[in-house]
Amino acid sequence: MNSDIVFIEPGAQWRALLFVPIFCLAGIVAEIWMGGPVHWLGWAIAATLLTSVVAWQVYAARAHLRVELTIGHLRQGAETLALDDVEDVLPSADDDPKLAAQWQSARALGELHGVPRRRTGIGLRLRSGTVVQAWARDHATLRAALQQVLAVP
Repeated sequence: MNSDIVFIEPGAQWRALLFVPIFCLAGIVAEIWMGGPVHWLGWAIAATLLTSVVAWQVYAARAHLRVELTIGHLRQGAETLALDDVEDVLPSADDDPKLAAQWQSARALGELHGVPRRRTGIGLRLRSGTVVQAWARDHATLRAALQQVLAVP
C-alpha cells in the first residue's frame, strides 16, 4: 500500500467470493441430512455460475465505487481529481442546509450518474468555480481527511 494514501474505500472486498462455497456446502449438507441423493454436478454448476457472477460484481464495484484520497489527488471510481483543483470543502447538510441544497444537485465525481447508493455526498468547490460532489460510505472520515489535506500548504 502506498504511504501517501490518506483515505481508501475499495468499493468491495474479494472475500465476498467466500460466500459461494459456504452456500453450496450448506446445500450439500441439507441434501445429505434430508436423505436424498446429492446432486454433485448441479452444485458444481451452481458454484461455478455463482462464483463468476459474484466475481463480476466485486470487480465492477472495485472499479466504479473505489474512493482513494492521497496527498495529491482524489479518486472516485474511474475519475481522478487533482487536489490542486479543489478550492474548498463545502459544509455538510447538517451545518448549512441552504448551501447543501446547491451542492447536492451538483454533478457527482466518477462516471456514474449520481452519488452511488449507500454513499453520502460531500460538496467540493473547484478553483474553476464549479461545484461537484465527492462521495463515500464513511463520508465523515473522508470529509475530515479532505479538510486536513487541503489545509496543508
